[in-house]
Amino acid sequence: MIRPATVDDVPALIGLVRELAEYEREPESAVATEDDFRLALFPPTGEPKVYADVAEIDGEVVGMAIWFYTFSTWTGRHGIWLEDLFVQPAHRGSGLGRALLVGLAKRCVAEGLPRLEWTVLDWNEPALGFYRSLGAVGMDEWTTQRVAGETMIRLAEG
Repeated sequence: MIRPATVDDVPALIGLVRELAEYEREPESAVATEDDFRLALFPPTGEPKVYADVAEIDGEVVGMAIWFYTFSTWTGRHGIWLEDLFVQPAHRGSGLGRALLVGLAKRCVAEGLPRLEWTVLDWNEPALGFYRSLGAVGMDEWTTQRVAGETMIRLAEG
Protein backbone atom coordinates (compact mmCIF):
# COMPACT_ATOMS: atom_id res chain seq x y z
CA MET A 1 0.00 0.00 0.00
CA ILE A 2 1.32 3.45 -0.95
CA ARG A 3 -0.07 6.46 0.93
CA PRO A 4 0.88 9.94 2.12
CA ALA A 5 2.82 9.88 5.37
CA THR A 6 1.09 10.87 8.59
CA VAL A 7 2.63 12.31 11.73
CA ASP A 8 2.51 8.80 13.21
CA ASP A 9 4.93 7.66 10.48
CA VAL A 10 7.70 10.04 11.54
CA PRO A 11 9.60 7.48 13.67
CA ALA A 12 9.52 4.98 10.81
CA LEU A 13 10.67 7.65 8.35
CA ILE A 14 13.64 8.52 10.55
CA GLY A 15 14.48 4.82 10.77
CA LEU A 16 14.38 4.51 6.98
CA VAL A 17 16.56 7.60 6.60
CA ARG A 18 19.13 6.02 8.92
CA GLU A 19 19.02 2.79 6.88
CA LEU A 20 19.49 4.79 3.68
CA ALA A 21 22.46 6.64 5.17
CA GLU A 22 24.04 3.29 6.10
CA TYR A 23 23.46 1.99 2.56
CA GLU A 24 24.97 5.16 1.07
CA ARG A 25 28.02 4.78 3.37
CA GLU A 26 27.37 8.00 5.29
CA PRO A 27 25.65 7.03 8.56
CA GLU A 28 27.18 9.98 10.42
CA SER A 29 25.54 12.44 8.00
CA ALA A 30 21.96 11.49 8.93
CA VAL A 31 21.45 13.88 11.83
CA ALA A 32 17.76 14.73 11.33
CA THR A 33 15.56 14.06 14.34
CA GLU A 34 11.92 13.08 14.66
CA ASP A 35 11.20 16.67 15.72
CA ASP A 36 12.90 17.96 12.56
CA PHE A 37 10.70 15.73 10.42
CA ARG A 38 7.51 16.56 12.33
CA LEU A 39 8.16 20.27 11.87
CA ALA A 40 9.08 19.94 8.18
CA LEU A 41 6.32 17.54 7.12
CA PHE A 42 3.57 18.72 9.47
CA PRO A 43 4.25 22.37 10.37
CA PRO A 44 2.05 23.92 13.06
CA THR A 45 1.21 26.81 10.71
CA GLY A 46 1.22 27.14 6.94
CA GLU A 47 1.81 24.53 4.29
CA PRO A 48 4.71 22.08 4.39
CA LYS A 49 7.59 22.62 2.01
CA VAL A 50 8.43 18.91 1.87
CA TYR A 51 6.24 15.82 1.62
CA ALA A 52 6.55 12.08 2.17
CA ASP A 53 4.79 9.05 0.79
CA VAL A 54 5.23 5.68 2.45
CA ALA A 55 5.07 2.06 1.34
CA GLU A 56 3.38 -0.11 3.90
CA ILE A 57 3.11 -3.89 4.22
CA ASP A 58 0.90 -5.42 6.94
CA GLY A 59 0.82 -2.11 8.81
CA GLU A 60 4.60 -1.65 8.77
CA VAL A 61 6.27 1.21 6.87
CA VAL A 62 8.99 -0.41 4.75
CA GLY A 63 9.65 2.27 2.14
CA MET A 64 9.49 6.01 1.54
CA ALA A 65 9.64 8.75 -1.03
CA ILE A 66 10.56 12.19 0.35
CA TRP A 67 9.86 14.96 -2.19
CA PHE A 68 9.18 18.64 -2.76
CA TYR A 69 8.15 21.00 -5.55
CA THR A 70 10.76 22.69 -7.73
CA PHE A 71 10.51 25.38 -10.38
CA SER A 72 12.10 25.47 -13.83
CA THR A 73 12.80 28.86 -15.35
CA TRP A 74 13.09 27.14 -18.73
CA THR A 75 9.61 25.61 -18.66
CA GLY A 76 8.08 28.29 -16.43
CA ARG A 77 6.45 25.53 -14.43
CA HIS A 78 6.88 23.56 -11.24
CA GLY A 79 8.14 19.98 -11.08
CA ILE A 80 8.82 17.46 -8.34
CA TRP A 81 12.22 16.74 -6.87
CA LEU A 82 12.53 13.30 -5.28
CA GLU A 83 14.97 13.82 -2.43
CA ASP A 84 15.07 10.21 -1.26
CA LEU A 85 13.55 6.94 -2.38
CA PHE A 86 14.23 3.96 -0.15
CA VAL A 87 12.74 0.52 0.27
CA GLN A 88 14.14 -1.83 2.89
CA PRO A 89 16.33 -4.54 1.30
CA ALA A 90 13.95 -7.36 2.31
CA HIS A 91 11.19 -5.72 0.25
CA ARG A 92 13.15 -4.73 -2.84
CA GLY A 93 11.95 -6.33 -6.03
CA SER A 94 8.37 -6.38 -4.72
CA GLY A 95 7.29 -3.39 -6.79
CA LEU A 96 7.17 -0.92 -3.91
CA GLY A 97 9.89 1.38 -5.30
CA ARG A 98 8.15 1.41 -8.65
CA ALA A 99 4.80 2.09 -6.96
CA LEU A 100 6.26 5.06 -5.07
CA LEU A 101 7.62 6.50 -8.34
CA VAL A 102 4.37 5.78 -10.18
CA GLY A 103 2.52 7.75 -7.50
CA LEU A 104 4.80 10.74 -8.00
CA ALA A 105 4.53 10.48 -11.79
CA LYS A 106 0.74 10.41 -11.49
CA ARG A 107 0.89 13.54 -9.31
CA CYS A 108 3.03 15.26 -11.95
CA VAL A 109 0.61 14.35 -14.73
CA ALA A 110 -2.47 15.35 -12.70
CA GLU A 111 -0.93 18.70 -11.74
CA GLY A 112 0.57 19.44 -15.17
CA LEU A 113 4.15 19.25 -13.88
CA PRO A 114 6.60 18.50 -16.71
CA ARG A 115 9.47 17.09 -14.62
CA LEU A 116 10.13 14.46 -11.96
CA GLU A 117 13.82 14.56 -11.09
CA TRP A 118 16.28 13.12 -8.59
CA THR A 119 19.94 12.24 -8.16
CA VAL A 120 21.52 8.85 -7.59
CA LEU A 121 25.03 7.99 -6.51
CA ASP A 122 27.15 7.01 -9.51
CA TRP A 123 28.30 3.78 -7.82
CA ASN A 124 24.74 2.61 -7.05
CA GLU A 125 24.38 0.26 -10.03
CA PRO A 126 21.23 -1.49 -8.73
CA ALA A 127 19.43 1.86 -8.43
CA LEU A 128 20.75 3.10 -11.78
CA GLY A 129 19.54 -0.06 -13.47
CA PHE A 130 16.14 0.20 -11.79
CA TYR A 131 15.69 3.84 -12.84
CA ARG A 132 16.80 3.10 -16.41
CA SER A 133 14.26 0.26 -16.57
CA LEU A 134 11.57 2.86 -15.85
CA GLY A 135 12.80 5.11 -18.66
CA ALA A 136 14.76 7.60 -16.54
CA VAL A 137 17.54 9.42 -18.37
CA GLY A 138 20.79 10.35 -16.66
CA MET A 139 21.69 14.03 -16.81
CA ASP A 140 25.42 13.33 -16.94
CA GLU A 141 26.35 16.80 -18.14
CA TRP A 142 25.08 18.33 -14.87
CA THR A 143 27.17 18.33 -11.70
CA THR A 144 25.51 18.98 -8.36
CA GLN A 145 27.08 21.80 -6.38
CA ARG A 146 26.74 22.38 -2.64
CA VAL A 147 27.63 25.08 -0.15
CA ALA A 148 27.21 24.16 3.52
CA GLY A 149 28.58 24.67 7.01
CA GLU A 150 31.44 27.13 7.43
CA THR A 151 31.63 27.71 3.68
CA MET A 152 28.01 28.86 3.65
CA ILE A 153 28.63 31.16 6.60
CA ARG A 154 31.60 32.74 4.82
CA LEU A 155 29.56 33.15 1.62
CA ALA A 156 26.69 34.75 3.55
CA GLU A 157 29.12 37.25 5.05
CA GLY A 158 29.81 38.49 1.51
